[in-house]
Amino acid sequence: MGGESKQTQTQSSTTNPWEPAQGALKGILGQLDPLIANSGLSPTASGAIDQLQQSANQGNPFAGQINDFTTNLLNGGGANAQSGAVQGGLDQYKQQMAKYADPNYSSLNDPKLQAALAQIQSDVGNSVNGQFAAAGRDMSGANQMAYGRGVSAAQAPLILDQFNQDRSLQQNAAGSLYGAQNTTSGLLSGMGQQDLTNKQQGVTNSADALAAKDYGASQTLKLEQLKKSLPAESLGLLAQIGIPIAGLGGQSTGTSTGTSQMSGAQQFATIMGGIGSLGNLWNQKK
Repeated sequence: MGGESKQTQTQSSTTNPWEPAQGALKGILGQLDPLIANSGLSPTASGAIDQLQQSANQGNPFAGQINDFTTNLLNGGGANAQSGAVQGGLDQYKQQMAKYADPNYSSLNDPKLQAALAQIQSDVGNSVNGQFAAAGRDMSGANQMAYGRGVSAAQAPLILDQFNQDRSLQQNAAGSLYGAQNTTSGLLSGMGQQDLTNKQQGVTNSADALAAKDYGASQTLKLEQLKKSLPAESLGLLAQIGIPIAGLGGQSTGTSTGTSQMSGAQQFATIMGGIGSLGNLWNQKK
């Protein structure tokens, strides 16, 4: 046989672990008040921002040059400026070398060569004719034959040498034209590639040009944000000191309820005590 009993208790406690330091803490809090009041922009910071603002209002002094430079790059940067001169030089060179590169070119009719051949003919003819005249056989068939062979033998080396020179000149002219064409093509190709590179660089630099153009507005926005962030940062630092101090110590109140189990003996004693109390009350009434 058993029984239960319930008990309810209310407790209240106050925690104040920093009570010995209250004087110092109050002193710290007292110093925070003027700091909070002065957490806005100082005259020095305000003056510096005003100076930056004046610079921002004037804009980027190099914006125009950056824009011109970027525009020039986007147009090729003048990479093909000399392409006409290079092509013109090739055309002129081809025109000058055309006659030498012609398979039918020959300098045998050159007046200087003809004069040299005539001189050879005269010298050889005078020598041969003189010999036959001395022998009394001038104008004879043998004289004419000797004259022809002598002139041909003397002129042949000169004619053959000039022919070889003409052919060598033709070959050199053809090779030179081929090299000039390749060189010119390489130059023009390089110019075209540089033109493309400049345009690509112009696209890259366009971001810098836009940034320079918008420098004033961007700087103004940054300065306005700075005016707000500096006081906020100061207040934040002060809050890190003040708020933890304000939370020190505290008071708490609580209610607790407990249940206990009585034994049979305890229950019997309780019943008998109740009966005894009733008996005393009955006797009092008599």
